[in-house]
Amino acid sequence: MVVQVEIEGTGGPGARRVVRSSGRLVVAVAAVAVIGFALGACGGEDAAQVTSTTASGQGSSTDGSGGDEVLAQIEERGKPELAAQDEVTELVVTDEVEGTGAEVQAGDTITAHYVGVQAADGVEFDSSWSRGSPATFPLDGVIQGWSQGLVGMKEGGRRTLVIPAELAYGQSPPPGSGIAPGATLVFTVDLVSVD
Repeated sequence: MVVQVEIEGTGGPGARRVVRSSGRLVVAVAAVAVIGFALGACGGEDAAQVTSTTASGQGSSTDGSGGDEVLAQIEERGKPELAAQDEVTELVVTDEVEGTGAEVQAGDTITAHYVGVQAADGVEFDSSWSRGSPATFPLDGVIQGWSQGLVGMKEGGRRTLVIPAELAYGQSPPPGSGIAPGATLVFTVDLVSVD
């Protein structure tokens, strides 16, 4: 089953605007290619330690379902399809599906399925779905739009982030990523577990 999500404008049911100021331009480091350009390190010289994984035995949910059951529900939901949309100047967070498990806190390590497109053309540049398994990564090792926009999300949820360039890759996207300088990025993230 494939669920089609078309993002229009910056609002809608369940949408909330999150405004964050950034005192620096986010620049991706070379380790971004480990799993894809969307999960690049944000600031600093240390590469994000990111691995592809299945959710077997990982994480727990406050409802007792655990990572395997949550992953099964997410996979049944299927890979989202994202469309082109307007550029934004602030982070826009929309919960497409409200989760019921553990809640993400700043600095947590999470396991998630995701797909990312440029807002301008809707063309996919990165997807854990396309690689066949969710990814595990620390929130303090990704672009600011992710580290800010995923806080408060619950396991089993699906959240769409519309990220302005200043909270993504700014004018310096990773070489070969297909991301244009100054691009607004759109990601839909399905949270498997808080690890």
